[in-house]
This record gives sequence, C-alpha cells and structure tokens, in this order.
Amino acid sequence: MKRMITAAVAASLIALTVPAHARNDRLTFPIADAMSTADAKARLDGSVKFYFSGQKTPAAKHTYGTFTSNKKTNGFNKSDKGGCEWAFMSAMVALQTRALREGGNAVVDIHSVYKNNDFKSATEYECGAGTFVVGVALRGTVVKLP
Repeated sequence: MKRMITAAVAASLIALTVPAHARNDRLTFPIADAMSTADAKARLDGSVKFYFSGQKTPAAKHTYGTFTSNKKTNGFNKSDKGGCEWAFMSAMVALQTRALREGGNAVVDIHSVYKNNDFKSATEYECGAGTFVVGVALRGTVVKLP
C-alpha cells in the first residue's frame, strides 16, 4: 500500500512538471519604418550610404571588408516592433561607425544574420524577440563609392 501511494505521488509530480519554454520568435519588419523613425534621423548622419541586399548599388572604388553588427535591447515594456526598431537602429549605427573607421562611405549588401541564418531582403529585416531580450544582427560590406 505504501509503495502504491509513493508511486502515485511520484507519477503526479512528474505529470505536473511542465518544461518552461522561453519565447524566441523570429519576426520581420519593414526597413523603411525603422529608417523613418526620429531615432534614425538623429543617429544616422548621412555620411554613410546604406544599400540592402537586392538594391541596385553603384560600383565600388574600394572594398574594406564584410562586417557584422549584433545588437540587443531589453524587450521589457516594449512592443516587438518598437524593440526591434531600436535594436535595428543600434546595428545600423554600428555599421556606420565601422564604415567611417575603415575609410568607407557606404555599406552594401546589408542583410540580417540572426543566429547566423542569412535573411536577404531589400525591404525587410529579421529580428529575434524573446521574453526579455530583442536582437538584430546585420552584415554588410564596407566600400568606398565614387
């Protein structure tokens, strides 16, 4: 009898144990929306031109290399879109800073590389939205355009 009660209690505890699954959504949002925010206008100074994958790009005079920017933000009390736009803009500012440091005036073939998976689009970027953290990873090639 004692053995049956112990087995029943153990089975009940196992049945009640539910694994916790953290949220990890992959979302896409329009690049145009993020680039038209007040934050974008304030932080991107126009010294560097940006060309996303699939956009027609002028021929480069010099190529400095391909670089990745992976930025995250706290997702607490932010909408997915708001958090993603913030992380996207932080990644774009990092690409702008890198281009200027390398001597370039443009970043071409910019595309999302969230969790090292390429997502190429001329109109959208990919964002990872978790329970507490939102992230955007962008990769692009720094060049000097005429």
